[in-house]
Amino acid sequence: MGRVLTDATIENMGDLFEVARGSRPAADVRRATVDDALVDTGATTLALPTRLIQQLGLNKVYEKRARSTRGVDLVAVYEAARLTIGERFCTVDVMEVPDEVPVLIGQIPLEMLDLVVDPQSRQLIGNPAHNGEHVLELY
Repeated sequence: MGRVLTDATIENMGDLFEVARGSRPAADVRRATVDDALVDTGATTLALPTRLIQQLGLNKVYEKRARSTRGVDLVAVYEAARLTIGERFCTVDVMEVPDEVPVLIGQIPLEMLDLVVDPQSRQLIGNPAHNGEHVLELY
């Protein structure tokens, strides 16, 4: 399939809630935009390097066992962030990875965004099963 990279914006959901309540200016939402997020269909969720988690001001919620190439270890899971790719967005918990690891976009956010990997173009595309339209499946 090859390496698939995408642009992505990640925002602090707590900040967005405060904007909706009128207690924070929209310009003060903590966000990170990357042009090299690695699409990893073998990963489960959204994984961010420690430096981006700190930039976003996300709080650790719990630790969970995770399996990687290094074996099974505990990873920190942080409060939800909004992930935006193109015109689509979703809310997802954030898993911490070391700073030398790129932003990883796993299968759960891909399904929530209704995006799939096109192996020929090595890009994310709207799910062909839904004619490229963003559709949520309820079954």
